[in-house]
Amino acid sequence: MTNPTEAVNAAMTIDGAKAAALVDLDTGMTLATAGGGIDLELAGAGNTEVVRAKMRVMDSTGIEGPIEDIMIVLKDQFHIIHPLTAASGQGLFLYLALAKDKANLAMARRQLENIEKSIEI
Repeated sequence: MTNPTEAVNAAMTIDGAKAAALVDLDTGMTLATAGGGIDLELAGAGNTEVVRAKMRVMDSTGIEGPIEDIMIVLKDQFHIIHPLTAASGQGLFLYLALAKDKANLAMARRQLENIEKSIEI
């Protein structure tokens, strides 16, 4: 099983990874971070609001089911917010920033799913 630090370090092995964080959805605080170029404490708090906003919209529109990923496409980066659904990761999400020119979104999503399965808090 993987602890939070090992999980974000594993995320940094994904092609194009620039920064990664494991974030508590209740508080917006990061449990572990890796990489750089982004203020990950601020990104964790801000992306907590993104997840909460999407959950409110889903609730108000009657959309059911868990969020698999929220993807944000910037000029030269992909940002993936991956809420954890495994029993050991409820209330957490992985945040990953990728260089657009080096990343493969499908592979990155698959690798985040594999990391999620190994996390133990």
